[in-house]
This record gives sequence, structure tokens and C-alpha cells, in this order.
Amino acid sequence: MTLEDDAERKYRAPALEKGLDVLELLSTNGRPMTPSQMSVELGRSVSELFRMIQVLEFRRYIEATPDGYRLTNRLFSLGMAQAPAKSLVEAALPVMRDLAARTVQSCHLVVPTEDQIVVIARIEGPGDLGYSVRLGYRRNIIDASSGLMFYGRASERRQEELRTRLESKFGKARLDRYVEAATAAGADGYVRRPSDFVEGVIDLVAPIMGADGIIATLITPYIQRKPPVCDIDEALEHLRAAVSLISADMAAVSQP
Repeated sequence: MTLEDDAERKYRAPALEKGLDVLELLSTNGRPMTPSQMSVELGRSVSELFRMIQVLEFRRYIEATPDGYRLTNRLFSLGMAQAPAKSLVEAALPVMRDLAARTVQSCHLVVPTEDQIVVIARIEGPGDLGYSVRLGYRRNIIDASSGLMFYGRASERRQEELRTRLESKFGKARLDRYVEAATAAGADGYVRRPSDFVEGVIDLVAPIMGADGIIATLITPYIQRKPPVCDIDEALEHLRAAVSLISADMAAVSQP
């Protein structure tokens, strides 16, 4: 929200805004925060935030951890109850189950939210071994393999919005590296690269397209098995076939 938008508002609800500030801070920060840390970031006193934090915890929007408070999946669950997110998951899940069975690998359905990505559905691979992340898992879009596709296959309007957000947050040098890699990924139509966070995992990512650009990605965190059941090239082919099926069902949905 700009200063002009703030000045033109007709109504204000200070208590509600404090709560929303806390939720947005925890979402943007991506890690647990203590009330003191929130106080510094928001420019409010700890006593001013204390009651709001207690209410948010009671209503299960945040939870206490040894390192501070973090978001729960409650907001995620509320959002997922609405279309088009619900219809996307409904369209994707049968295809994801088939993909997991064919590749013997896990797969995740990922959507963008402002300058982050969030996992909204997952299917674990059959068998005893696999890799998956929890529902509601978030990362900065600039740090995620899916994030390359969310820029590379986005509309020009969305690309411009992302550049503005990311440059202010991460700086021009890092943005330029991201845009270069994302543009190449968009041209290829897929991402295939080692995970930045887990040794031995190769991220395979393909876009799910809507009416005017990318609306989601499907990612297979590929783990090499011995003996191999489905090699990585075959897994990538199955993944690209899967997103084509889902994209056909979601052709009328606009990108967020």
C-alpha cells in the first residue's frame, strides 16, 4: 500500500491492522520471531503487540516455538477452501497420483503468492524412500526452483511487478542473476537443477498454464534409487506430460 492509498482511506481499524501487520511480517520473514523482534520490525512496543499476539495464537493463526512465533497453516486452509485454488488442487491431485506412481517419486503443487511460493498439495512417492515438504511450506520466489518458472513463463505485467518487488528486497545484482536464469528456464519450458538445500535431490519443475500465463508449477524432487526404477529423463517426460493435462483443465484460469 502506498502513502497515497493510506491517506485516501475512509475507514481505519487500528486493532485489526496490528494483527494483519503481525501476520504479514511473519509471512514475509519466513522464520519464527519473538515479540521483541516483531516490535523492532513493526515500530510498535512489545506491550502494544502482546494482546494481539495472544489472540492470534488462541485463534490458531500463529503458534509458539522455542525460537519465537510462526504462522500456522490456518490462513492457508482458509484460502484453499476458495476457488480457483480449490479447483486447481482438484484437477491436479489425480494427475499427481499417477505421476508419483509412474516415477516412484514425490511431487508437489506450488503456487506464487506475491514474492513467495507456497506448496498447496503434495503426493508422496510409493515405497519406503522419498522426499517431500509440508503443506503450506513457503520460500522466497527468488530462492526457489519453482520461482524460476514463475518469472520465466509469467506475463509481462507480472514480470514487471516481480522485478520491482525483488529489486527493493534483494538488490539489482541478485535480481539480474535471477532474471537471467528464469528467462532461460522459461524458454526451455522446464527446470532441472540440483536442489540448493538438500544434497542428492534434483529439482524437476514444469509450469501449469492458465488463460494468460503460468498459474502454478508441479515439482518432482528427484532422488536416484539403486537400482533405478525410473531414470531422471523419463521422470522429466512424465512430469511435462502431467502439467499438460492439468493445464488443459485450467485453461480458463487467469494467473494470480
